[in-house]
Amino acid sequence: MSQNSPIRAGDVTVPQTRLYIAGEFVDGAGAGGEYDVVSPVTGATIASVPVPVTADLDRAVQAARAAQREWSRVGVWQRAAILHKVADLLDERVDRLAPLLTLEQGKPLAESVGDLTEAAQLFRLHAEDAVRLHGETIPSTDTSKRVWTFREAAGTWAIVIPWNFPVLMFAEFVAPGLATGNAHVVKPPAHTPLTLLAAVEVLREAGVPDGLVNVLPGAGDFGAELVAHPGIDAIGFIGSSATAEKIVRTAGLKRSLIEASGNGPVVVLDDADLAAAARAVVTGAYFNAGQVCCATGRVLVHDAVREEFAAAVVDAASAAVLGDPFDEKTTLGPMNNELTAAKVDQHLAQARERGFEILLGGGRRSGFPTDLYYEFTVVDGVRQDSLLNTDETFGPVVPIIGAGSDDELLRIANDDALGLQAAVFTRDMSRAYRFVEELRTGQVVVNESNGWWDINMPFGGVGGTRTGWGRIGGRHTLEDMTDLRTGVLNLR
Repeated sequence: MSQNSPIRAGDVTVPQTRLYIAGEFVDGAGAGGEYDVVSPVTGATIASVPVPVTADLDRAVQAARAAQREWSRVGVWQRAAILHKVADLLDERVDRLAPLLTLEQGKPLAESVGDLTEAAQLFRLHAEDAVRLHGETIPSTDTSKRVWTFREAAGTWAIVIPWNFPVLMFAEFVAPGLATGNAHVVKPPAHTPLTLLAAVEVLREAGVPDGLVNVLPGAGDFGAELVAHPGIDAIGFIGSSATAEKIVRTAGLKRSLIEASGNGPVVVLDDADLAAAARAVVTGAYFNAGQVCCATGRVLVHDAVREEFAAAVVDAASAAVLGDPFDEKTTLGPMNNELTAAKVDQHLAQARERGFEILLGGGRRSGFPTDLYYEFTVVDGVRQDSLLNTDETFGPVVPIIGAGSDDELLRIANDDALGLQAAVFTRDMSRAYRFVEELRTGQVVVNESNGWWDINMPFGGVGGTRTGWGRIGGRHTLEDMTDLRTGVLNLR
């Protein structure tokens, strides 16, 4: 974004507010009415969006299934070329789309730019993954037979994405889905549908056939109706574990790719670089106002260094600058919605009742256009049975929990059902390896923020937790969105 012409909330325009079905923006059947999208930045209504009804869903699914039959016959190199065009067009529109994303989501403008740039990268990555996705020839016990495998699109996917990364998480499913021949009916979140509706214009311009991607914002029961629709073959979901459980019960035997809640711990051992660990913990807690599945959820620290570490976190917290997300100095914008902010209120209220030490922050900051601007908060002396440890807070909070040994740190870390991603800080590679192998999380990051990830790394939950299954990232997602098929040829 240009440093010479700063963007302000009032400068942002909304290009599209209608449903996107079969390659067209439409008003929908109309019986569902409209709902308002309200900015957490200003408190003003940005736009009104139509609520889809069954007739809209039926039309979208019919269009998707018809388009998918044709798309599956298109060669993978042709599909890849179109995805590269999508990425190029997204890159060209970053400066136009990023302010809208900030206005409706609340994240700092630099973060919005990063989300959109990464979304474009995903289309390029999966275009290249797809042309290298192939099967194998398998030796048969019968010499007259030839056995081989290949991968084929699962069909039409229902994609349900959350409000924290609406375009990026759209790309996490739709890029690999298109690359492998699938079609999609996408439900963006009610809080943040506008940037995605604006961004899908690039699909048509890039040559993506009409009907392969349909976008129907909705709230309430619409998600359940989408998942249950008989024309939907598979479900891709990112969001809370509670919603994931409802989706799985509704979906039955349909294929699903689920990434659910994370409360992955950051573990700080007694030999760690405490200053580096503190900086990483702070970054992981203020990025997107802590509204990230792999944010700094809870920090488990060896008792021998807990006081020193807590002081280092308070010092590092100066990097969290709360303010107008259109101001380039701001690193911490408002939270997105009242329900999420109220959950942070609840967790901190219990912390006060139990006498935990709030070293910094502790509540909402007044003097802003909305009351969703939450202070960066550090809480020490947190006990294991408190909400700050047992529940995903999903806000800009660093809860510090002490433990006396590596064994105890591992026990506390693993005594949680939301083991999505974890981090461990230590100078001892033997201890690092132990924690990587024994932490019950899908990913473990050593000496880096718990929020670190790469678009090419497989990301997802682990067995025995409530964090889902399948992997987002690299060719692993393409494998999850396709069926492994087998052919047998009799040569006699």
